Amino acid sequence: MKKILLGFALFLGITQSQAQEHNLQLKGTVADTVAQYVYLQKFHNKMFTTIDSVKVKDGSFSFKTKVKTSELYGLSVNTANIPLYVFLEKTPITVKLSPVKNYSTSVVEGSASQDLFDVYRKTKNVEISKFITEHPASIVSAYVLYRNWSYRLTPDQITQNIALLDKSQQNSTYVKELKELVKVLNGLQIGKKAPDFTANNPDGKPVRFSENLKGEYTLVDFWASWCAPCRKENPNIVAAYKQYHDKGFNIIGISLDKKKENWIKGIKDDNLDWLQVSELIYWNSAIAKLYGVRAIPANYLVDSKGIIVARNLRGEELQTTLKSLLDK
Repeated sequence: MKKILLGFALFLGITQSQAQEHNLQLKGTVADTVAQYVYLQKFHNKMFTTIDSVKVKDGSFSFKTKVKTSELYGLSVNTANIPLYVFLEKTPITVKLSPVKNYSTSVVEGSASQDLFDVYRKTKNVEISKFITEHPASIVSAYVLYRNWSYRLTPDQITQNIALLDKSQQNSTYVKELKELVKVLNGLQIGKKAPDFTANNPDGKPVRFSENLKGEYTLVDFWASWCAPCRKENPNIVAAYKQYHDKGFNIIGISLDKKKENWIKGIKDDNLDWLQVSELIYWNSAIAKLYGVRAIPANYLVDSKGIIVARNLRGEELQTTLKSLLDK
């Protein structure tokens, strides 16, 4: 596997340059579906937005859309579901598109970035710095740092990994986003004041964060009803709330839900008996961006003045921290 990874480095370094717009040479066939259209989607901020569609004719499709490459796009026969991830390049690309098992049986040919991305996804225990060092000029390195690693790393670690990327990637969309994230995270270190915000509660009434720091400590908790890890963590948060609320522990939940009914049902089903707000715009949440949240569940623990005292406390760590602060 290591030899395969190394094999892409020289080729990508020679062929890959800064993203630019051009007309696609993208065609393919569809299988295992009666869908009449194939949709081309642009990836941004963990979301895919449809930018073009073509009608399937005799089981085939073809796009000549003008797009920016090399970057990640999606192909699907149903925009309600997660698409096939495709790195498009300025080369002829052929796709055998099948929605079976979340497009896992689909085949993409003609994209060196896609080949590397497929290898990355099959490789266990990836060391991101090593991967970038082996593929510094690849858009895949910039993408996985942005998408899969930024929420695991400190601002300094993100910056160090950005520096490993070739100059051809320094102005890529993903690196630009990472540099902005670093600025945000540097302002959210322990001892810094948590940013103020206003959002609506389930009744549609605006709530201001700074006016609801009613306990000695408040957990600013990012979650969503669609987020399985969040729902798994919620019982731990409920237990902490029951044990320490009377001692000065408060919670403000910020949901990244899209549908109000799902949000409200999630609150009820998980017994989240504390203040909840949401913009109901998924990853377009201005509050999530303000707090540098790139994955959920995520949280910040602040004191009565809004000063950050801890970050991303989960399970037993949340209980232990609250015990040290409130059991005096």
